Amino acid sequence: MTDQPVWQPSASREHLKSRAQQLAWVRGFFAERGVLEVETPVLGRHGVTDINLDGIAAAVNAAGVSGGWLQTSPEYHMKRLLAAGSGCIYQIARVFRNGERGSRHNPEFSLLEWYRAGLDDTAMMAEVADLVCGWLGCDRPDVLTYREAQQTLAGIDPMAITDHDLYQYCQQWLEPEQLAGMGRDDCLDLVMSFKVEPLLGRGRPVFITRYPASQAALARVVSDDDGYPVAHRFELYIDGLELCNGYWELTDPVEQRARFEQDNRRRKAAGKPEMAVDQSFLAALDAGLPECSGVALGLDRLLMLKTGAERIEDVLAFPVERA
Repeated sequence: MTDQPVWQPSASREHLKSRAQQLAWVRGFFAERGVLEVETPVLGRHGVTDINLDGIAAAVNAAGVSGGWLQTSPEYHMKRLLAAGSGCIYQIARVFRNGERGSRHNPEFSLLEWYRAGLDDTAMMAEVADLVCGWLGCDRPDVLTYREAQQTLAGIDPMAITDHDLYQYCQQWLEPEQLAGMGRDDCLDLVMSFKVEPLLGRGRPVFITRYPASQAALARVVSDDDGYPVAHRFELYIDGLELCNGYWELTDPVEQRARFEQDNRRRKAAGKPEMAVDQSFLAALDAGLPECSGVALGLDRLLMLKTGAERIEDVLAFPVERA
């Protein structure tokens, strides 16, 4: 006798209704601000080089095209639109990340991504707060730097701590042989995951800003007051849940190429496949990306906060096991 498939949705009708209300709220929010809704490919010819993201390959066989990737984010395509003169844009996208499944993760999920020409990261954080706090009806966020958060909640200075002391600190979670192949940023991520993130946004939302330059991704980098290079990057946390990731966007094509190359060196060192660089995206940067900030916000997680759901499947009609 075989097990019968589960055909019913995992989300209640009440949660499905709340999702519909959320989408209406988002579209109304941007309509009031004159931000254009766009659509870009879910299936693209390139994946991303970011060592922390694993894409899902697609077996495409079409005229002039062989292979492809389900997109982890619409970022590259949206920036091509910006370079072509689209003006401020947003998108409600379905995105895919391989190997991610847990109480807060599903390999396919809904992402709200938007770009605002002429705004820096501080102004963008204010708009994120308008959208999120307006929807949830919560207090506006506090702001902490990455360094302040680790100093206060973990008792270490992530900028000044030596690699040796950082590895010693992380032995409370992993054995030395497990740490042997990990880099400095890997260890700092452990500190964030185990010591800092669970305590963030308790009682009041909080933005974490000024990440180490090594974690800049596609954000521009400056020096802080003590001379440490830091990224114009921010994340929003509510009740220990990371909700979004935003940048004052890097517009320098030379620096972007160098970061892609560095990503692939790190992927190779970690035993991950190197990823072909999206030359169309780099050509758009060469043509000129306007000064802008962008942010990607997880709509499923936002819905979890709104409904009080503890697991992401409670707000998804069909998570991966029922898809």
